[in-house]
Amino acid sequence: MSQALTVRNLPIPSLAGSLDAYIGAVHRIPMLSVEEEQELARRYRDQDDLQAARSLVLSHLRFVVHVARGYAGYGLALSDLVQEGNIGLMKAVKRFNPDMGVRLVSFAVHWIRAEMHEYILRNWRIVKVATTKAQRKLFFNLRKSKKRLGWLNAKEVSQVAKDLGVPEATVLEMEARLSNYDVAFDQPADSDADTPPAPVAFLMDHQSDPYDRVADEDEESRNSRSLTAALEGLDKRSQDIIRRRWLSDEGKLTLQELANEYGVSAERIRQIESVAMKKMRAAFAV
Repeated sequence: MSQALTVRNLPIPSLAGSLDAYIGAVHRIPMLSVEEEQELARRYRDQDDLQAARSLVLSHLRFVVHVARGYAGYGLALSDLVQEGNIGLMKAVKRFNPDMGVRLVSFAVHWIRAEMHEYILRNWRIVKVATTKAQRKLFFNLRKSKKRLGWLNAKEVSQVAKDLGVPEATVLEMEARLSNYDVAFDQPADSDADTPPAPVAFLMDHQSDPYDRVADEDEESRNSRSLTAALEGLDKRSQDIIRRRWLSDEGKLTLQELANEYGVSAERIRQIESVAMKKMRAAFAV
């Protein structure tokens, strides 16, 4: 029995259970020979054979685990990295051209790492540390470029910027971002006296002042009463037009929609609205 046929008959390993069990399962899946890989890739490309694509993905799951282990230092779950890498592997299988003369593993590594990079950038910190292309490049290369612990000196900053092809200012900014850490806004107080307090302990909410809140509520109530009184001073048609043009929760009607309903021109509705607005402004000024 060929390795390709063996792979085809194997069940798909699941990450839902034990990670160790998953890793053991993917390492028991046979590797494909060059000829088998080429045959499966052509069947998928030319005949849209999904079973062939399934065999290609299964036989390379162990490689995704290998790549994911290289990103263990970012504090994210290995199972999540593997899951993202598997998505990249499937994208690679979909785009793989067997006539290019390279193995699928060489082609897929770019797609696998790209998905893992996106996941790390989204989840490593609450606040994004890399948004531009240069910053994203630095995020994954700065730490390995440093020759020692601690902050980079001017010479090292210049060398890292030259090696990675980015401005020195970008190197300094990224180093500062990586050196900081996230703090929960309302984390519980620590018994350790050296631990700085959480932001909730010293940040002031200027909108929580009782005097200001009462004053705001009073002004809102007064404005509401003035609006009601101003509306009541209009005739029924003008009230209806103002309410449906500006105060309805169901959406603002157009002049033409109201004109069609009242059997007049849109210009006439505009004139009625203009006169009503002037009367209301005068009522507010009293």
